[in-house]
Amino acid sequence: MGGRGHRLATLTLGVIVGALSVLLLAGPAAAHNSFTGSDPENGATLDEAPETVQLRFLSRLDPATTKVTVTGPDGAATYGGEPTFDGNRVTVPFTLGPAGLYTVAYEVISGDTHPIKGSVTFTLSVGATPSVPPTPTAEPTPAPSSPAATPSLAPAAAENEEGPMWPWLVGGLVLVAAIVALVTFGVRRRRT
Repeated sequence: MGGRGHRLATLTLGVIVGALSVLLLAGPAAAHNSFTGSDPENGATLDEAPETVQLRFLSRLDPATTKVTVTGPDGAATYGGEPTFDGNRVTVPFTLGPAGLYTVAYEVISGDTHPIKGSVTFTLSVGATPSVPPTPTAEPTPAPSSPAATPSLAPAAAENEEGPMWPWLVGGLVLVAAIVALVTFGVRRRRT
């Protein structure tokens, strides 16, 4: 009975150490902010133009380092004012342009200073009807806190650049399995 209790205690200790290892390994990944959703949703087709575009993230946003650009199908910036911030959300006023694909590009800085870039898209089936023939403008000027769209902010890339979380989880599970195997091997070796 004493050997069986010792094995159970050793196995329990191994599981606890493994679980703590997984939590400690996930710590660096948790310091990264990440995109969690938008309104309109990525890939949505809308029959009516939204008044605003909102992006949501895992962590609180810093207005000084958060950049959002909304670009219409004609390549022009399409927003009507300064972004507003509410914790982990940023909202940009939207100005209706022509019907077609709109790209919302973002760049935020995580608490560990890691930049997160990405974009979401939505399609408007209706567009603004110009009352006067359009005249070319010399400059599609973004809002002061928003950069012009750049190739580094690829359209339709809803994933951020920090990468997926699953490698951390798989690595943690492998670590737990290795610890349990070592503890079990050690217990068997002591018995012989």
